[in-house]
Amino acid sequence: MTPDPITVPLPEEFAGPLTMARERLGVFAHRVLWYSEIGSTNDIAGMLAEKGADEGLVALADRQTAGRGRLGRNWVSPPGAGIYVSVVLRPSAAAAKLVTIAAGVAVTDGIESATGLSTHVKWPNDVQVSGRKLAGILAEGAVSHVVLGIGINVQPAAYPLDVAARATSIEAELGRPVDRGLVLAECLAALATRYRELGENRGASIVDAWRMRAAPMLGRRVEWESAGERHMGLAENIDDDGALIVKVGAATLRIRSGEVRWL
Repeated sequence: MTPDPITVPLPEEFAGPLTMARERLGVFAHRVLWYSEIGSTNDIAGMLAEKGADEGLVALADRQTAGRGRLGRNWVSPPGAGIYVSVVLRPSAAAAKLVTIAAGVAVTDGIESATGLSTHVKWPNDVQVSGRKLAGILAEGAVSHVVLGIGINVQPAAYPLDVAARATSIEAELGRPVDRGLVLAECLAALATRYRELGENRGASIVDAWRMRAAPMLGRRVEWESAGERHMGLAENIDDDGALIVKVGAATLRIRSGEVRWL
């Protein structure tokens, strides 16, 4: 059996801002594990969740060697250049449907609060600015828990060519250094607020907030495959469960999962 990665003390870069934000961190205020290098924060958080870790556990890494996004795609995680974090949640079945939507709203809120940078969301799990990907969200569920992973590009980095063509970072957009720890603290505080809203059956307010942040994307054409056939339509909205509403001719379709390409 592969031994568990060894945590080290949380660097002051993160410890200071998290301490300052403690009263706003809600369920995420109690246990933060720091890894200088790890395969995947989602993997370690998932393993700890299976062992009974409390809701709100935070796994944070300076570098991932096997970070991933949706559909198994590689998430490039250079050391010191981004925020690579996963949290353990134990939501109700109804709340679990909107966890990714809530996280997208929280990440846009947190980045703007920490840096002033305004971003938007792209269904199902991206945060973008200037038409480029700034952050991604990956929710992986089990019977008893959901592990929510968030990756945020903070500093410019030497990404592979295919990634560099569609990625950006907070510092590249602002043209100045930003406090990586403050970005993390504000994103976790915003996520705590949105997750609490889910627990209070206030999902409608989160969906409304997501729609506002998705304004640059809605109305665009999208392409996807179903049953081996390629389809195209107009992305109109999301429904109250977070599914993408697409207009195809006179028909209206709901897309819950899978690959959607924005044209």
